[in-house]
Amino acid sequence: MLRMSARVFVYGTLKSGEPNHHWLTKKENGHARFLGRGTTAVKFPLVVGTRYNIPFLLARPGDGNNIHGEIYEVDEAMFSKLDQLEDYPNYYDREEQTIRTETDGTMQCWLYLIRNFPEKMLSKPQLSSYHNTPDQPYSENYADSRPEDLVEDD
Repeated sequence: MLRMSARVFVYGTLKSGEPNHHWLTKKENGHARFLGRGTTAVKFPLVVGTRYNIPFLLARPGDGNNIHGEIYEVDEAMFSKLDQLEDYPNYYDREEQTIRTETDGTMQCWLYLIRNFPEKMLSKPQLSSYHNTPDQPYSENYADSRPEDLVEDD
């Protein structure tokens, strides 16, 4: 029996159809099981920033919108790989939040967010749902950047 260790709420490039969803489907990363769609019970600012068009969930609860995303149950190996992708705890932080499910229930899920960000990021358009678009394409080239450059708006 496979032991699942955590529920994770994804709102950006990890969602189905988005550029990093393959992290959740690679068997060598561990196991992830889609549980459904959900929305944060608390509002957060979700913005797209930097020249790499990275979606950022800013740690400013109560501001912004209720964020739409997907809920996955993951095993320890996958959770570790997600921490690696998000460069937790050096870049993104994570915390448990209440997520409203499609079936009108709620569950506690981990989500990744940015705690230290320039205030000017709050003036960007605040989204309720992220989608990679040709007008604002996500770029994986950020891997060669310094972490502090990734929260600066170039």
